[in-house]
Amino acid sequence: MQAICFVVLAVACFAGLDTGTKMVSATVPVVMAVWFRYLFQALATALAMLPRRGMRLLHTRQPGLQVARGALLTASSVFSYLSLMHMPIGEFTAIVMLTPLIITLMAATSLGERISPLRWLCVAGGFIGAITVIRPGTEVFSLASLMPLGLVATNAAYQVLTSRLARTEEASTMHFYTGCVGAGLLTVLLPFVWTALSPAVWLALIGMGLCSTLGHYLLILAYGKAPVAVLTPYLYLQIVFATLAGWLAFAHMPDGWAITGILTIGVCGAFGTWLTARDKARVAVAA
Repeated sequence: MQAICFVVLAVACFAGLDTGTKMVSATVPVVMAVWFRYLFQALATALAMLPRRGMRLLHTRQPGLQVARGALLTASSVFSYLSLMHMPIGEFTAIVMLTPLIITLMAATSLGERISPLRWLCVAGGFIGAITVIRPGTEVFSLASLMPLGLVATNAAYQVLTSRLARTEEASTMHFYTGCVGAGLLTVLLPFVWTALSPAVWLALIGMGLCSTLGHYLLILAYGKAPVAVLTPYLYLQIVFATLAGWLAFAHMPDGWAITGILTIGVCGAFGTWLTARDKARVAVAA
């Protein structure tokens, strides 16, 4: 129950991050906003963990994969920012929740994992839900509606790499290097986009950094107390928080088709996660 509470609080933080991102997207350049987020993450992680772990925080057996992981998450953040400039938060979050289904697809095509027919049905249902939200060929569709799909692709690759690194690396070390890589990559572009910001916007950016850092830290705590299969279905509560935030902050409620697509993605994703856990448990028992 404690782990579930941590996950629920984490996804509430992520919904807050997306709300803040949408609020500042009209005034803050994407490079500047994402750079500040990762700089905040690196500094906050260093301040919290260096007194406890010392220089061990910097020790990694896979520096190349750490850089690749940080670059993938930075790309995901850029896609996220650009998407939220043009899309409502609820619909955006629902499409992002395709990530577990994409990971299932990657496991089948790249890793040779056997996927049951029901799990394939969940993947197909998730894509149908996404098409229902995006609705190509209608007036609600724009090229910006495809941005979340870029986020899903980079985020899925990031999750697979995270799973691989987690076998040998400390969570705090991974978290620290992610912030360093993101901030480092974007610092090169920062002089070309730097803009003077009002105190209110700086406060919003600090709030976004807090939401991001706290959300990821809560997830680390949660996964230390309960298995991934138990907790993953609760990640879909982020769609509820995001839709509520979109209504409160921007007076936007999804229409009937969007709600249908959102529910389809949520149900297929949660059910697909449960099926994955069941299949792995059966393999473990057989072994």
